[in-house]
Amino acid sequence: MKIKKKVISNLNKCYSIAPLTYGGKDYFLVAAEKKDPCLLFDLSGRQKDVIWEKPGGVMSMVQVPGSDGVFLATHKFYSPNDSKDAEIVTVFPKEQGGWDIKTLVRLPHVHRFDIVTRNGVRYLIACTIKSGHEHKDDWSAPGKVYAAILPDDLSQYSVEKQLKLDVIKDQMPKNHGYYKVMADGVETCLISCEKGVYTFAPPEDGGKWEIRQLINEPASDAVLTDLDGDGEKELVVISPFHGKNIEFYKKAGNEYKKVYSYTTADFAHAIYGGTLMGQKAVVIGHREGARDLMVFTWDQKNRTYKMEIIDHGCGPANVQKLEHNGEEVLVSANRETNEIAMYTFEK
Repeated sequence: MKIKKKVISNLNKCYSIAPLTYGGKDYFLVAAEKKDPCLLFDLSGRQKDVIWEKPGGVMSMVQVPGSDGVFLATHKFYSPNDSKDAEIVTVFPKEQGGWDIKTLVRLPHVHRFDIVTRNGVRYLIACTIKSGHEHKDDWSAPGKVYAAILPDDLSQYSVEKQLKLDVIKDQMPKNHGYYKVMADGVETCLISCEKGVYTFAPPEDGGKWEIRQLINEPASDAVLTDLDGDGEKELVVISPFHGKNIEFYKKAGNEYKKVYSYTTADFAHAIYGGTLMGQKAVVIGHREGARDLMVFTWDQKNRTYKMEIIDHGCGPANVQKLEHNGEEVLVSANRETNEIAMYTFEK
């Protein structure tokens, strides 16, 4: 692969990335883990706005489907040890410029969340990494998964009137990983914790969420994608929590069996699963050791998985694939070097 890197900005502890459609144009957001700004860029990498200067602590951002620039974001999750004041906020673009930020729900230790839709009903699903702690690095209170139907009018919510969430699963220790996948035509949540990897599908008819455990090995993040082209998606897992192992699983009957391991990605964190240049790929970035951004693909000739390094020494926290002017671009929040970088894949 021929890849061109461009550093478009420097942002202290840059962390979260999300696409945003606003005013009929496509943009992307990058926000920081610490008490630093959230920035808006066009697809060429030009900064167009500052959404907020602080408080930061942004683990996730998601546009409200069908909206004109309205999105949700986590605030005040600065680390697992400093997240008791974490919340989900709604961000509205103002007609005269600027952005209005309102609390949607205060949820201590909320780390990942998303909006998923089934049969025309939108749901908010939110994951807490833990449920409390008494001291630093205390993991004795497992995280939970919460959900609620997301109303059309989010402007009604504030600190005084918050969206009510229900617990749909508890006992989720080190509840860190989230990825949205399509499964049987349904938007499905892939959630990873110390007890394994689970799928959460929204209710089909207003009933309960459909929850299924795929593996019981400790997992930090995971994605499902068909790398080898056999029609069955591989489960690619970072293991254990903030771990160095990249594990590939194939479905055998009703179980997933490990078929490949890469074991030197210290503090693996960033993950993307989809296509690059017409080929199915999984991108992984790790934040310690060599701090590489890597791509895994299937080598059809040798019938095995292969790894290539996209960038070295960058320490990515998250990556997002975008398309612009017929080119495929990875935007990476290189947290350990404070770089917001764009990697363009050239044909």
